[in-house]
Amino acid sequence: MTGPDQTSAQTSAAKPVPSGLDIALFTRPWVFIRGVPAMKFLPPEGPPEIAFAGRSNVGKSSLINALVGRKGLARTSNTPGRTQELNYFVPDGFSGKGDDLPPLALVDMPGYGYAQAPKEQVDEWTKLVFDYLKGRVTLKRVYVLIDARHGIKANDEEVLSLLDKAAVSYQIVLTKTDKIKAAGVPRLIEETLAKIRKRPAAFPAVLATSSEKAAGLEELRAAIIQCAEGK
Repeated sequence: MTGPDQTSAQTSAAKPVPSGLDIALFTRPWVFIRGVPAMKFLPPEGPPEIAFAGRSNVGKSSLINALVGRKGLARTSNTPGRTQELNYFVPDGFSGKGDDLPPLALVDMPGYGYAQAPKEQVDEWTKLVFDYLKGRVTLKRVYVLIDARHGIKANDEEVLSLLDKAAVSYQIVLTKTDKIKAAGVPRLIEETLAKIRKRPAAFPAVLATSSEKAAGLEELRAAIIQCAEGK
């Protein structure tokens, strides 16, 4: 699934993993610690946070599960819009008290573009996400997931513009690349790069992944570690 253009796009974001945080972190057991329905329920700011955003049914939960090697960590569902809170995941084995904090937190954000819920409830989720993006100092980057079969759609563009306005660093991650022809992956990467080139908060590299085939996961893990270390 990896063509020459894909390799160059990924390796531009994949420098040597710095000391402190290490890619081996993803081989540890991970646990769900909190679902956040409102800002007042956010955990205290501590470890760097990496958030995942994407349209409903883009494969967000599947990708998080694949990253940490746990099928049932982030809940997957055939019903789009199931994730209604900011869901926090951390490596297990830290008390969370004093200096015994986990080195990293992954945050599964509510899917956008579809939700089987009243408009008022959708508006509440939307406000929660916006407030989180604007006010969370420990948020290091948002990985915006794009279905490789569909590319960037209008509601994706809206979210990218929001991230630009909030000055929150984000990087595009293509999902489900196993669902398209291998020869189309490098072309899709180049098309996606062209669409984000003038966006001020966009990281200038696109990662291509497949949760089902475990493709691109090492590159994504390395990118997350670099970002969490401020690289």
